[in-house]
Amino acid sequence: METAINIVPLRGVRGMIADKMQKSLEESAQLTHHAQADVSSLMAMKERLSREGTKVSIEDLVMHVICSVLVRHPNMNGVVQGKEVHLHEQIHLSMAMAMPGNLLVAPAIFKANQKRLSELREARQDLSARARANKLTVPEMTQGTFTISNLGLSRVHHFTPILNTPQIALLGIGSIIKQAAPAQDNTLEWKPMMGLSLTFDHRAVDGAPAADFLTDVCHSIESL
Repeated sequence: METAINIVPLRGVRGMIADKMQKSLEESAQLTHHAQADVSSLMAMKERLSREGTKVSIEDLVMHVICSVLVRHPNMNGVVQGKEVHLHEQIHLSMAMAMPGNLLVAPAIFKANQKRLSELREARQDLSARARANKLTVPEMTQGTFTISNLGLSRVHHFTPILNTPQIALLGIGSIIKQAAPAQDNTLEWKPMMGLSLTFDHRAVDGAPAADFLTDVCHSIESL
């Protein structure tokens, strides 16, 4: 007995996304490092800002951290063009966004390193609204230098993001789970741990400096 099959053609925007994903894997040497960070301080900052009348999300705070860390690791901020690595002084932070209809976009916040936390939040919300209204510009879609992909609201703790080529790197934000960790008095306590996954182009960056970057991200989140 034959069962019904629903055939969904990969065409239109979905087809363009599929082609870009396949091209990304074919034309770059992708590797992913995984780590996790204690977000106790980050969550405490979010609550403190909320009490003071400033609403921010976990993603907003991580964005702010990433910008400061990228300034210290300029080898992670840029693109690969042919046989050249182009490193950018300004951080144009692309935000991967899931859209209705199984679509995906990653527009950039230009000069994100020059923005305050509240300005980053406003820019992210503006991009999201204009993405849903199909009002993003070509430069916003093509001139990013580093990407963040957030699956924090799911149950995915770690994943292997596909690069937003020609960018050098992409940081995946996973869910926060409670894990037992040593306390200062050698007892165990439950701490909220965020999964982080850094995919990078091994042609442009080796494993050790990529690990240094991800370690700095973790330390920066933990020391807020």
